[in-house]
Amino acid sequence: MTSAPFDRSTLPDHLHLARLGWDDDWATAAAEAAGALRLPDDVRLAPGRVVRADRGGCELLVEAASGLTPVRTTWGADIVADSAHDPTAVPAAGDWGVVATWPDDRTTIEVLLPRRAAVVRAQVASGSTHGQVLAANADVVAVVEGLSPDPDAGRIERLLALAWSSGGRPLVVLTKADLVAEPDDLVGEVSDVAPGCEVLATSATADADGPGLRRMRELLASGATVALLGASGVGKSTLLNALVGGDAMLTRALRADGKGRHTTVTRELHLAPGGGAVLDTPGLRTVGLVGREAVEEVFADVEDLAGRCRFNDCVHDSEPGCAVVAAIEAGALTERRLASYRKLRREIEWQASRTDARLRAERARVWKQRAAANRQRIPRP
Repeated sequence: MTSAPFDRSTLPDHLHLARLGWDDDWATAAAEAAGALRLPDDVRLAPGRVVRADRGGCELLVEAASGLTPVRTTWGADIVADSAHDPTAVPAAGDWGVVATWPDDRTTIEVLLPRRAAVVRAQVASGSTHGQVLAANADVVAVVEGLSPDPDAGRIERLLALAWSSGGRPLVVLTKADLVAEPDDLVGEVSDVAPGCEVLATSATADADGPGLRRMRELLASGATVALLGASGVGKSTLLNALVGGDAMLTRALRADGKGRHTTVTRELHLAPGGGAVLDTPGLRTVGLVGREAVEEVFADVEDLAGRCRFNDCVHDSEPGCAVVAAIEAGALTERRLASYRKLRREIEWQASRTDARLRAERARVWKQRAAANRQRIPRP
């Protein structure tokens, strides 16, 4: 791949793409992708990372003589074609891609590198069975929930379903610890619905150097990309400002009824001062599932109990020898937790069946088009 004409060795380490997680594997993937492109010899190619994506174009950070530099691009022909039938092929914040600089100084993003991780939810459009990428290549997916008002356990579980299935490492971050009397008790309650996840309490305004924020800065300093998922008003923007410095996003107070106001309206990657990046996402009103979520990880406690039931087809209602019912009676599992487990399983199974039906319909359409084209090639008698 032909990169921009400058000597990378003159750049300080913190100005290299490595600050954003670039490594040898990404370099190999970029070289292979660039080698498959058929572009004129006078087109320069360079890798970059998407920091913001819009319809038909996106902004990437690339290496230049002065350091990491934002470049505005439009979509190349292949990306236009791919995204026409697959919305998840649209560039998203966090993606790595190959940028082409043309002789007339136009810049295009020609190809996206295969994602290592992707937070995908169902599209908001009614009736759609396609997915929407909220964050690409996040090493850590942080589910953010406010301790004030009371944290919503069901919402945390739904967001963890996205986090576990993303390929990134799930993390729960509880904000506004300074607004509750006994934050440790609430942290314990949330830990019960987030088995296998680290749970951090933060207070970005009152305790900027608290253990929760220090832990997140440690993750970023290792070069990780941390994606923030949460509803409006849970403190994502305040948390983002604490992690990246300055007012990365304009924060707003809660409404009088305790509900949040939407602040972030797009997905955007922000550099952290000590290394790594924070990928902010819009406040989610709904968390649509696409049918591939990892319910087993979200409800590892329920799954473990279910494996101890006497019957393999136990529905955890009134069957004899049901370990799940026994745990509820003993107070080791709440009825709310079991109801949430059942609800998410039903929704995911239903969504998966819709997706399978769409794929079958798409395959049938393609075969019909091919058959029609073949019939036109056959000469009429």
